[in-house]
Parts: sequence; structure tokens; C-alpha cells
Amino acid sequence: MSSSDVKPRSSQDDVDRPTPSPGWRVEGLPQEPPSAGKGSASSSLFPKGPRFWLILLALLVLNWFVYNQFATTPPEPQVRVSYTQFRAEVDAGNVEEVTSVGSAIEGRFALAVAPEAGAEAATRFVTERPSLGDDKVIEVLLAKGVTVNARSLTRQAPFWQSLLFGFGPTVLLVGIFVTMFRKGGMGGMMNMGRSRAKRGDNDTKRATFADVAGIDEAEDELVEIVDFLRNPERYRRLGASIPRGVLLSGPPGTGKTLLARAVAGEAGVPFFSLSASEFVEMIVGVGASRVRDLFDQAKKAAPAIMFIDELDAIGRARSSGASFGGHDEREQTLNQILTEMDGFSGSEGVIVLAATNRPEILDSALLRPGRFDRHVVVNPPDVNGRKAILAVHTRAVPLGDDVDLSGVAASTPGMVGADLRNLVNEAALMAARRNHERVEQADFTDAFEKVVLGTARSITMSPVERERTAFHESGHAVTGILMNPGDPVRKISIIPRGSALGVTFQAPNADRYDYDEAYLMGRIVMALGGRAAEQVVYGNVTTGAESDLEKVTMIARQMVGRWGMSELIGPVAVLPRPGDGPLLPGVDATSPKTQELVDAEVRRIVEQCYATALRLLAEHRPRLDALAALLLERATLDEPDIYTVVGFPRPEAAPPIPVRSRGV
Repeated sequence: MSSSDVKPRSSQDDVDRPTPSPGWRVEGLPQEPPSAGKGSASSSLFPKGPRFWLILLALLVLNWFVYNQFATTPPEPQVRVSYTQFRAEVDAGNVEEVTSVGSAIEGRFALAVAPEAGAEAATRFVTERPSLGDDKVIEVLLAKGVTVNARSLTRQAPFWQSLLFGFGPTVLLVGIFVTMFRKGGMGGMMNMGRSRAKRGDNDTKRATFADVAGIDEAEDELVEIVDFLRNPERYRRLGASIPRGVLLSGPPGTGKTLLARAVAGEAGVPFFSLSASEFVEMIVGVGASRVRDLFDQAKKAAPAIMFIDELDAIGRARSSGASFGGHDEREQTLNQILTEMDGFSGSEGVIVLAATNRPEILDSALLRPGRFDRHVVVNPPDVNGRKAILAVHTRAVPLGDDVDLSGVAASTPGMVGADLRNLVNEAALMAARRNHERVEQADFTDAFEKVVLGTARSITMSPVERERTAFHESGHAVTGILMNPGDPVRKISIIPRGSALGVTFQAPNADRYDYDEAYLMGRIVMALGGRAAEQVVYGNVTTGAESDLEKVTMIARQMVGRWGMSELIGPVAVLPRPGDGPLLPGVDATSPKTQELVDAEVRRIVEQCYATALRLLAEHRPRLDALAALLLERATLDEPDIYTVVGFPRPEAAPPIPVRSRGV
């Protein structure tokens, strides 16, 4: 089935879809205004936003201040006197008022009294009546005209003030916590099991297959899914069931996410998307709850597509040992995904798409039929694919008459869709800075240099360093032309870029997918050509070859340990892939003796290639000197000038590969 069988569907087909929970990012559903029911903004007890919380904090501080200032009347100064002194003051008629509670007596003197010499005097006093007998003190007080009462001399706050300032802060804090639990504010403790992502706007233009280019084979694999979502009865009538899950694997930037969005856009169904890392939280069980919520919402909106990006974040192979904390949470989340996908009968109309850069580390239970039934590899585009991708990304970019997208595509081997999009954007930015009306070929050229070679640095090198750099880069170019004539040297520059003082860029005329031993040896010779040129011209070397040595060591180790290009080691793999763990899957650790043999073979290959580089540059010293002199004069040389000065014919471009027609 070709993609021409799939016609875009209008948004009218989606207006009757049920609206899922606003927890997930969703495309393809109508945006409904919030109701006044549960969960709507109008039903919130308090307004949201930072301003509300600032006002609330200010009210709490004001409440505390008012309570401390006005809730109680500050007591007057009070002195403690002996009972003997109290009786003396009573007899002297200096006591105006007393209040007795048990054995304690509080009161007020008419004139201030100090309890002892040098102490501070006060009118309010307190004393203790000894229990030695009845001294008829009440008769004496009444005889002296002293007011005897049972109320405290300290003025208490009114009841309403005590109630307001005593219980008001507590009631306010309880109300805040209730709001937090009901509405999920301040961390959403009650909504921990649901995603906090926003729902997409239905008015946003959705991606279709017209926005996808350069990955035709992967696109063809998914056209069938689009047709099933549109015409499910055609398949059910024949007893066929659509794959429950489709795993998209490939290097970063190849368009896996765009492809999933295009499938949903072509089918005209809701699209639920999230990253696998959003499932996992610190609290065990939250990820599994979010998985259940996502699958429930997708089933309610069926037919629908769910897309889980970076599946390896939770889909790694489970270990047999004990697990704790985050590792246990990840495994519970994975188990829930397996359970939910097992619960599909194939008639729900829900398809799970997932993307990963590392399919080899996924759990085997995920990859079996019945879960992710179909595996689609999204490879980097070839030259025709890159041209198609450039055409897609330049649709809204005004191009000059001299722009050759075919040439740009041919000079960008290994670039994926994200790289090409960045290249087009950098070219447009370059044109805007230069006040161009349209993006010209020179803008693309300079943008390519910036992306691939690095941003030029404005540093001043001494004449000696500049000359040594010119010979270093010329050594790369001469050895590259001699060892790998099929890969033209595109550009040489001694303008400092990034962390390098100079760059030499070599790229093949056609995409390469396999490399023989001679080609790899040539790549090592070219990488060592800069160091060899310094040795030939100056008799010593500098630190400028640091990155070159790292590159040749990596290539040589892969030749010996992974690709079986060493007679001493033989056709066995003893090293892991770059980025993998220390061991190969299913292979025990290699012995120390084998590792010593690998190191010895790597050294032998590198030294052999370095000797070749020294010999070639010594034999072609006039070409090396001529190229370095021109490079010192111009600072940057393009392909035609390079081959003219060294006296070698330019490699012929590979014939164009016919592009099969596609109806999109």
C-alpha cells in the first residue's frame, strides 16, 4: 500500500470524540470551555497564582502582629511583697483594692511601694497568705475601707478577640491544606498518579505525511495503521487485527516523534504523547498509576494513538536481583505497561507507538508479539532523502536563485532530519544578519561551516603558530587525497573554530554504509597526517594532534575488537559497542591476556599508519609546501583550489540515485 491511498481527513470527523482528562498532552480533540463543575476554575476555594500566595502570607503576618498588639493588655509593673509588709500597708491605710485566689493575694497600693531598699516601686503587688491560723485579715481590710473583690486585676481581651485571634490562623491553615488536597496545588499531592502535562490545542495545525521526508520505508510501515484507524471494518471482516504496539527505533533526530505525530494527523484521531521519564516519580506506585490513567483516557477517546518517547527510560531489561527505590518504581511502571498492553483485545482502536534510541537494552517482554508487534527502524536519510528533507524545511524560506539543495544534500552525509533543519535555520539567521532579501548559497555554505566545523573564534595567532597550523592541516589534506581518493577534501581552514586552531573537512560523494579495511586504514593515515607533517617539516610535534590521536585509537580498537580485522585476535568480538556497558550481551569478560593482545594490535596498526603518513608526505613534500603556502595566503581553501594546487584530479561525483515516486 502506498501513502497515496491515505487521504487527509477533516477535523469535522473528530468533533464527537469524548474529551479526555486534561492531564495528558492531547492533539485532535475539541477544546471545551471549562465548566463550573468539579475541577473547574470557578469551583476553586481560592484563586491561583503567586499573587494569591503573597497576599495570604501578608495576612498571616498581619494577624500575628495584631494578636500580639491588641489581644491582651500589657500588665502594669507588679512587685512581690512579704505578708508582713502587706499587713503594715493595710494598717497604714495604703491598700486600695485586693483580690484573693486561694492563698494568693493581689492588689493595688494607693502609693507606690518598693519591696526592699533600692528596688523599683510599684502600685500593683502580689503576696502569699501563710496558713498559720486566722488573723482576721478580712475584717481589717473592710475596716480600713479596702475594696475586696474576686476579679483579676489583669484586663482580659473580649471573647470575640480571643476567638478570632486564637483560632483564626488555625482555621485559615486548615482551609489552605484542604484546598491543596482538593485542587492539587503546591505539588498536587492528591493528583500524583496523573500527569501534569497540558492538553494540546485542537486549532494547532497537525503534522501529516506531507511533513515527513527522507524516511520512506518507515513511513510505508505506518500507512497500514492509518488505514486501519480509518477503515477498521475492512480488516475485522477478514479476521485481521492491527498491531497493538509499534516500536520506532533509530538514532536521535531521525524523525521518530514527527512520524508518530504524522500518523495521528493523517488518521485524524486524538494523539496522546509523553516521555517515559514522566511516569517515574520518587514515590513507588505513582508511575503505574499514571500508566493506568493514560490507557483509560486513550480507551475513552478511541480510536486514538498513544506515543511514549524515550521508552528505554522505563523499558530496560529487568534484573533478577533485589531492587529498591527508583529502580523498583521503574520496574513496577514497566510491569503496568505490559499488563495494560496485554489487556488489549485489538478492537479498542488504541495503538501504542513508542520511540527509543537503544532497542537492544529493552526488556524482551516488551518486544514479544502481542505487545510491540511491529518494529520499525528509522535510519538516517540517504542523499535523496536529505534533499527531500531540505525541501520540506525550506518551504517557508525564500531561497535565492543560486541555492542548490542537491549540492547541499550531497555535502551533508550522515546528517539526520534534525541536523538539516538546524542547518536551514542557521542559513536563514545568517541571511537575516546580512540583510539579504533571500537566503543565498553563500549563507548555506557559511552555515554549514558553523554547524560542522564550529563557530569561528577571533583570536590572534603568532606567525609561527599560524604556519605550523597550515602545515598540519595540509598534511591532513594531502594524505586524505592519496589514501581515500573517493572522498574529496571539501574545505581546509586555519581560522580557529571551536576548540581547534584549524580544520580539514573530507566527505564522500555518495553515502557509505560499509567500510573495508583499506578504507579504515586510510582514515587513520589521514588523521595522523597533521602530526606527520609537523614531524616532516619541523622535526618535532605539538599538542595539536590530541583529537586526532583519540580518533585513530577509537577506529583501531574497533577494527581489532569488534570487526575482526586483526589476524592475531581473529574474527571474534571482544569489545562492546561504543556507549554500551563493559561486556557484550551474553559474552563473559575477556581475559587480561586478550586485552593485552588488543592493545598490542591497536598500537601496531596506529604505528604502521603513522609510518605510511610520514612516507607519503616525504615523497610529496612539494605538494605539501605549495598547499600550506596558499593556505597561509587565503586562510580558507575550497575543493577546486585544493585539487588545483596539489595537482590531483578531482573525484567524479557519483551518479544520482533514481528516486521512486511517492504520492503524499
